[in-house]
Order: sequence, then structure tokens, then C-alpha cells
Amino acid sequence: MSELEVRELRYFVAVAEELNFSRAAQRLGMAQPPLSKAIAQMESRLGVRLLERTTRQVRLTNAGQVLLDQARIAVDAVHAAARRARRAGQPTPQLVVAVKPGGDAGLLREILAAYRGTGSHLPPPEVVVGGSGEPIAMLRDGRADVALLRSPFDGQGLDSQTLVVEPRLAVLPAAHRLAGRRRLRLADLRGEPIPRWKGAAPSTTAYYTGGDGAEAGDGHPGPAPADTPEGPLVASVEQLLEVVALGQAVAFLSRSTTERHQRPDIAYRPVTGLSPSAVVVAWPETSRSAAVAAFVRAAHDVATHHPDHMTVPRPARPAGR
Repeated sequence: MSELEVRELRYFVAVAEELNFSRAAQRLGMAQPPLSKAIAQMESRLGVRLLERTTRQVRLTNAGQVLLDQARIAVDAVHAAARRARRAGQPTPQLVVAVKPGGDAGLLREILAAYRGTGSHLPPPEVVVGGSGEPIAMLRDGRADVALLRSPFDGQGLDSQTLVVEPRLAVLPAAHRLAGRRRLRLADLRGEPIPRWKGAAPSTTAYYTGGDGAEAGDGHPGPAPADTPEGPLVASVEQLLEVVALGQAVAFLSRSTTERHQRPDIAYRPVTGLSPSAVVVAWPETSRSAAVAAFVRAAHDVATHHPDHMTVPRPARPAGR
């Protein structure tokens, strides 16, 4: 059996994500007949059906789902390798650090200072601030070398180290019936609508709605996402705070995030049994960059002085030789 080509994997990913050959062909900028032929040739070469086709729908087989998961990783890896090679060949290479607003628990400035203090032989850091989901996307597609992320995230293909683990608080309208309490239980918030983050995976939605398996403090599991009324879709912390202040939902945010967003129309309260928020430094598992290794060590050293530091051994060579 000959190996699959990157071009073929791109074709398959488009069809598998669209579940429609016409839309996939349009997305790829090609005609539908050669696309259909390419998929059929892939199935013949692999000896398995990847798609079930009827006159009304296209759906993935079990084999197709496995190939989709692996094809995404393979295509991303090829694109990332090319992008990193181009960046490494620049006259003045830089270490690109990806982070989202409030995603560093206040550590980033100290980490950058510690990294710069390790020696002038290392490339200077360039911080790119992206929206929700962008830092990990940049890490995967080669636009970034290292990132500061908040759990949960898909760690496939990445190495990472937890820096701090901080509690999350309930975010309530100031006039909410529970805002006068000093501490809440997760069960107290059952039935309250909770904002949904755009493009979030089911595991991420479970985390943000408090339904990721944490205990409510009374021995009962937290509310499952399916049992939680859906609040408005949000794409940023600022948007989340606005819908909460308007009484459209309640939410959960990390303690450091709430400290950065104090406002009179919002109340923050501790919640017993709510899972915490972890800040993680992550890098591609194939990285052999001395600069990435230095940044990870700097992040670990800075985090050891944080009150919510996750006590783990210092990595000797986390990302390089």
C-alpha cells in the first residue's frame, strides 16, 4: 500500500468536515468530480470505507473518523514544519510566545524578564496576544514556538508543564439572589444559564459550565452540561462579563481574571467543589529549540514564587538538547 499524500489528506479533511462534496470542493477551489475520484482512490488504496454516502447525506465511518483525527495532525505538522523552517531562516529569528488576554495569571512579564536574563545568545521574545483558542492554534501551525495556555486544552502533539493552579469563582450580577452569600456550592447554581464559548469542544464546555466532574461539596456531581440552560455565546471575557451584568447568565472565571476585571455591577463569589484553572506552558513535543527550553525553565522558576504554584520537579531539559 503506497503512502497517502498531504494533498489527499487535505482533500479528505475538507470532505470529512463539510460532510458535503460540493461544499468541500468549493472550499478547496476545485471541481467536485476529481475530488470524489480522489476520495474513492484513497478508500481503494486503504482497503476500507471512509465515508458512507447516500443521496441525502454523507457521514464518516469509524475508519473515516480515525483518519480525520490523524489527518488533521499530519496536515498541521507539515504546515507547521514549513512555517518554522522559514522563520528559523530569517536574519533575526525570534522566539514567538502566544498568549490570550488574562491567560498568564500575571506571570508573563516576569517570565520574559527571566528569559532575557539567561543570555544574549538567545533570540529575543515576541509576544503575540490572540483571542480564545488562538494561542494553541498558533502553536500547532508553527506561528508560535511556545504558549501560555489555560486548561482544558487538547494536548495531543504537545509537551507541557503546569505552572499554577488557581481557584475559579462564580461570576454573578450584583443584584443576583445569591450575590449576598460569602460562599456558594456548585449545586446552588443549578438551573442558571451559563455562557457558551464559541467553537468550544464538549470537554471545554463541560469545564466552563461546571460539569467536568467536580463535586458540589455535598457529595453530588456538578451539573452536567446537558442539564445546564444555555446562556449567550461569547468570544471574550469582556463579552462574558457584559451578559452576566445584564442578568442573562452566571459564569465561572479564574481568580486572577476576576482581579483584573473588578466592576460594581458584578459580584465574584468562591464556589465549593468547582474545578480549578491551571496555567500551563506548552510547546511542540518535537521541539529541540534551546530558546524554548530556556523559556520553559524561566516560566518554571518564576512560577515557584507564585502562591498558587503547582509543585512539580523542575524540568532539566524540557524542550531541547
